[in-house]
Amino acid sequence: MARPNAAQDGRLLFALDATMSRQPTWDLACSLQAEMFKAIPKDSALQVQLLYFRGFGECRASKWVVDATALARLMTGIDCRGGNTQIGKVFAHARAEHAKRRINAVVYVGDAIEENVDDLSEKAGQLGLLNCPIFVFQEGQDSRVEAAFREFARLTKGAYARFDASAPQELAALLKAVAAYASGGRDLLKLQGSGQAQALLAQLPR
Repeated sequence: MARPNAAQDGRLLFALDATMSRQPTWDLACSLQAEMFKAIPKDSALQVQLLYFRGFGECRASKWVVDATALARLMTGIDCRGGNTQIGKVFAHARAEHAKRRINAVVYVGDAIEENVDDLSEKAGQLGLLNCPIFVFQEGQDSRVEAAFREFARLTKGAYARFDASAPQELAALLKAVAAYASGGRDLLKLQGSGQAQALLAQLPR
């Protein structure tokens, strides 16, 4: 049953690269996704949709859910499979969902790009024009990937951060920060005391 105030909930699209190289971080994200909901005030709510790609052209989206338990069930039923990145499909899906009802923030977690960066930048720019910010979180040290991810964040008026899978508290703090932003904007993000939250805040346009 839908809640009476569901139309006022913040909406966050949680997109993940689920190709084989992502298996360790997929397990980490599964264990940490509940952290997103801990940043939400008791009098507000956050709807989250899970989007992932893997294998040969597979890209799937879940229903919008409003609690950590539902999201955990969705994520634990997915395993990583070999394949190329499909970031273009993530951006296209975000645009389609945003057209139905505003998405307050998109989270994208990945470690590689195997698509044309200029084409992806054009799609990111279209999201920026729609005021749909992307928070891009990179695993690894690939400088080419970092440059592209930073550009996607800039074009959408979002933010970029790198995390280390061996330090799970980093990703937990990042997820909590974006959840706060999605449900309450800059004001709620400011209340997050982590260094990760403040670093994201510093990148967002005023």
